[in-house]
Amino acid sequence: MNGAELKAILKSGGRVFGTMISIARNPKWIPILDSVGLDYVVIDTEHNYRSRGELGDFLIMMNTSGVVPIVRIPIPDSHYVTMAMDAGAHGVLAPYCETVEQVREVVAAAKWRPLKGESVDRLVATGEHVSDATKAYLENRNKNSIAIIGIESQAAVDNLDAMLEVPGIDGIFVGPNDMSISLGIPDQYDQEVYQATVKKVIDMSEAKGIATLVHQQTPDLSTYWISQGARFILHGTDRRALTEGFKADFGALRDFAKNN
Repeated sequence: MNGAELKAILKSGGRVFGTMISIARNPKWIPILDSVGLDYVVIDTEHNYRSRGELGDFLIMMNTSGVVPIVRIPIPDSHYVTMAMDAGAHGVLAPYCETVEQVREVVAAAKWRPLKGESVDRLVATGEHVSDATKAYLENRNKNSIAIIGIESQAAVDNLDAMLEVPGIDGIFVGPNDMSISLGIPDQYDQEVYQATVKKVIDMSEAKGIATLVHQQTPDLSTYWISQGARFILHGTDRRALTEGFKADFGALRDFAKNN
């Protein structure tokens, strides 16, 4: 699968499934991802200390797989967007966006690279292209590009309606930890205010034809948000998969050994 195919599934009302790569650094680890049921991965560079060179090596290997690589950049900034895309990412997840201006900057860099400056600002604001030839060139060059906007605070929810008017958004990401902290209930995902807020984000985004990612760590929470309309499904991390896999296997082995 590539970015264009992933976007087509979402635009048709379908679902895609992925996880967050938070600790893996060696590109030799990537071929494993081809056989575990993933459509995409989000490679974290917001909270991970992966260097630009390491990210480039990771993305080169990712592009030999059938899994779509998306990079969570450190901040919603055009330079970070283009660095990730130039290195081989098919998309970016821009964290903690709260303003229309931030969204425009991210979308402009992700969808119309390498157009810059006044020309791309005008394009995103008004839809006016430099020329038909430039439009065709940029659309083809960026056909796989995915732009995901992070909605992770009450301020972002308050501004979401205006931000969703920016053309070119492919997904809305909800960061549960940051969102719950902003709501005054850190990591209390069963609270009504949290559930109502995230459901509002999903419904507002779906009304514009944009799918939502709610990054949860347990199957119960992830299936709950699927039932609430999340279609861009982001479940768990490589760290959690490694931890839970070892715990399950060695827990079973210790139980067997204890009784035999």
